[in-house]
Amino acid sequence: MNCLIIPHIRIQNANALSSPYTVGFPAVTAWLGAVHALERRLYGVLQGVAFTSVGIVAHDCNLHTYRGPGDFMSSIVGTANPLDEKGERPSFIEEARIHLEVSLVIELSGGFRESMRNSLPAVVSKRFSRMKLAGGDILGFKAPRIVTVNQPVELLRILGPVYALIERRDLMQEAMQAGTDALDALIDLLAVHHRCEEAGDEIQWETSRAQEGWVVPVAIGFFGISDLGKAKNQRDPDTPHRFAESVVTVGEFKMPHRLPNLDEMLWEYRYDEDASLYLCETKTTNKE
Repeated sequence: MNCLIIPHIRIQNANALSSPYTVGFPAVTAWLGAVHALERRLYGVLQGVAFTSVGIVAHDCNLHTYRGPGDFMSSIVGTANPLDEKGERPSFIEEARIHLEVSLVIELSGGFRESMRNSLPAVVSKRFSRMKLAGGDILGFKAPRIVTVNQPVELLRILGPVYALIERRDLMQEAMQAGTDALDALIDLLAVHHRCEEAGDEIQWETSRAQEGWVVPVAIGFFGISDLGKAKNQRDPDTPHRFAESVVTVGEFKMPHRLPNLDEMLWEYRYDEDASLYLCETKTTNKE
């Protein structure tokens, strides 16, 4: 599989509000949307080559939160609006921000030619540096390269120790089989339980979760809640409009050498017209 790899992208102040009720790693729609925007900027250069799917690989994350001495909950460190003429602070919507270092593994399909192996990365570097990524500013990245990757473990040789984001919808399905509400199932999977036991004169604490591994909430798309149609003052008069809400499931960060194949970590779009779903799914999930 020929892949375009954009390694070690340093992003400042990306949007950490991945859905109306989750804060953390940016939504999968943000990463796929950025790659789609890059593909459109390279339309005249690609000449039939398509960016089919995207692997999201994390090196470092720094969520902007603060927990004071004795505090139980963390607070979001938000930006503040300037004072008005009365010296008062105007109201504002709190925005969660995160600093990131990620790498993108982009599958190339279509009429790929060996001549592109040397020419395309230079053009990508020039166009990509002018973009925003997940709402954040790109501070820098290492030189893009086109490589042939057959197994996920090969990414360790190229990128070093990393964690790939994969989908774990199966955990949600298992949690909901007993009739649990979707939101309750999500909370149960992410909750951290602290228990203490008295052993003589000492107190021993134990910490546990329902699922082992680095399991996180992840926004993977949207669910249409209105019919397609026209809306007043819509931005594009030629594209049908509809209201939608976020679709959230659980994902897991895993080192590539623990994945059986590349399809486990490569995300792509899927549109389900009957269910009004606009989703980002891994290629493995799409085949099920």
